[in-house]
Amino acid sequence: MPYIHMSPLGATFDTVRILVTNDDGIESEGLHVLASAMTAHGDVVVVAPDSEYSGAGAAIGPLHIMDPQVHKVRFEGIADAWAVSGAPALCVMFARLGAFGPVDLVVSGINPGANVGRSVYHSGTVGAVLTGRNGNIPGLAVSQAVDGFGVEGQGWEDAIADQKWHSAAEIASVVLGGLLADHQREAWAVNLNVPNLEVSEMKGWRFTEVGIEPLRSITSVNLEPHPDNTEAFRVAMNWGDAVDLPIEIDTGAVVHDRISVSFLSRIVAETPPVDSKLATCLDGLF
Repeated sequence: MPYIHMSPLGATFDTVRILVTNDDGIESEGLHVLASAMTAHGDVVVVAPDSEYSGAGAAIGPLHIMDPQVHKVRFEGIADAWAVSGAPALCVMFARLGAFGPVDLVVSGINPGANVGRSVYHSGTVGAVLTGRNGNIPGLAVSQAVDGFGVEGQGWEDAIADQKWHSAAEIASVVLGGLLADHQREAWAVNLNVPNLEVSEMKGWRFTEVGIEPLRSITSVNLEPHPDNTEAFRVAMNWGDAVDLPIEIDTGAVVHDRISVSFLSRIVAETPPVDSKLATCLDGLF
């Protein structure tokens, strides 16, 4: 099938080729549901880590040590699927450089657990999209809230047992359709977070700012002796009380059962202070 491989920004496509990835690994149910939903918008190639890389951010790892490997995998409903022995950003970097054919868009997720506020800095789901945008490829990061894990005494498997992946995939499809219709001239990086509800139960949506204050923060950590290793310690995390955040903030929107859509800016240099002493210190070298 022929592709038009101009810049995706403002171009009209015969076929859009969409790279779908995640940070939870090639076996993640959220990845499979999202990849299936994205076939409504173009041809899909799945390139995802071969194992869990949550919290990897936009890291690609020490390539000279890793010697990363790529494996062709079977993936229901998708003819072209690959597993990479590396982080999601590395998957996108390889794709951007042509390892898996031309790529017009990056869609990352569905991540179990909202990526809002401070977590945006550390999320592998978001990191994949930022890596694509660095190569002028727009992208959409998709995450879904998980309730009760850790602070409510729930284990991870129990917490995600009732994830409504279909809801997140449906919303992601609608959002991507709107983004493509906008024909924006600059590569966008959009962070989409949704409640773990049926779409009919959600209370709407908001364009949101990235929050500074978390819904519930870790207030302190303590080192406790490890029961199996006298020379090691376990890190015990203490959680504070939940706070109520407004729906204009990404965290508050999701907590209040709304869809959060955030456009993430590029990392750019700010103008230094006019009276900066740093300039004087550096001038002193010369």
